[in-house]
Amino acid sequence: MNQPARALSPVPSPANARSAMERIATELGRAVQGKPTQLQLVVTSLVAGGHVLLEDVPGVGKTTLAEALAKACGLSFARIQFTADLMPSDVLGAQVFHAQTATFQFRPGPLFRQLVLADELNRAPPRTQSALLEAMAQGQVSLDGATHALPVPFAVVATQNPVDFSGTYPLPDSQLDRFMVRMSLGHPTPEVEAGLLVTRDGTPPLDAVSTVSGPEELASVRAFAAALRLDASVADYVVRLATATRSHGDLDRGASTRAVLALGAAARANALWDARDFVTPGDVRAVLVPCWSHRVLLRSAVQGVSARDEAAHLLEEIARKVPAPR
Repeated sequence: MNQPARALSPVPSPANARSAMERIATELGRAVQGKPTQLQLVVTSLVAGGHVLLEDVPGVGKTTLAEALAKACGLSFARIQFTADLMPSDVLGAQVFHAQTATFQFRPGPLFRQLVLADELNRAPPRTQSALLEAMAQGQVSLDGATHALPVPFAVVATQNPVDFSGTYPLPDSQLDRFMVRMSLGHPTPEVEAGLLVTRDGTPPLDAVSTVSGPEELASVRAFAAALRLDASVADYVVRLATATRSHGDLDRGASTRAVLALGAAARANALWDARDFVTPGDVRAVLVPCWSHRVLLRSAVQGVSARDEAAHLLEEIARKVPAPR
């Protein structure tokens, strides 16, 4: 049953920040059941100021997750279905001529929402993909010499199908770097799936989600996370991990400096799940694979193993070999 929105707690404190994150994750769990780890990662990325790339087969709840996230956080929402004929102006907006005043006025596109679902991003042509990804990186849209700021907070959840690539435009490796995490929901367990058959009565799952946060609280939690203490020893650990990827024999390209910064931001947000005001090596390892698996480039494919799984395997191997500070 949909519950009334709770009064928003003031942030900052580690306990208040964790409370806000737990409230959001709990509501997501009402719509997408049996995926607590993945939902926690989505909230972590949102708090870290990142964008999420969901790679999964159809029908596992990607769209529901994005809509539930917007509803739980009280954010304005838009879904953009990416297709082969989608133009950049369909996403960003355009200058429209007004005959009465003989002037052009900017008409914002669907990107001007606080949470945007970019559905099947790889089905749009490169120009449209690039326009979206540049806006994500810069937090603004530039058209005809004018700059238009995107809403704050602003986040994108993009999806793509990892199986059916017919008629698609795979995202360039350099563009994948715009996403803080890449992840998969996967199918629910047989127990969860059977439970859905028994309990689902036709009511949309989003009806079970309540608004338990708001843009102001989310912005406050973000600012608090960004200011968490990350000691020099942990920073050195992150850099040594990056260095190890750059010299690994099975990787053609290691983690970039942007990847290092993204990992630090995600680790800070992860620390809040334990209501800590400092980052540990465990926080770094917790988000290492989803943060970097799409940012490193394999030297060659391994037969029978997806690139994503192989990159994850190599990163886990590196994490085991690089000593963590005590």
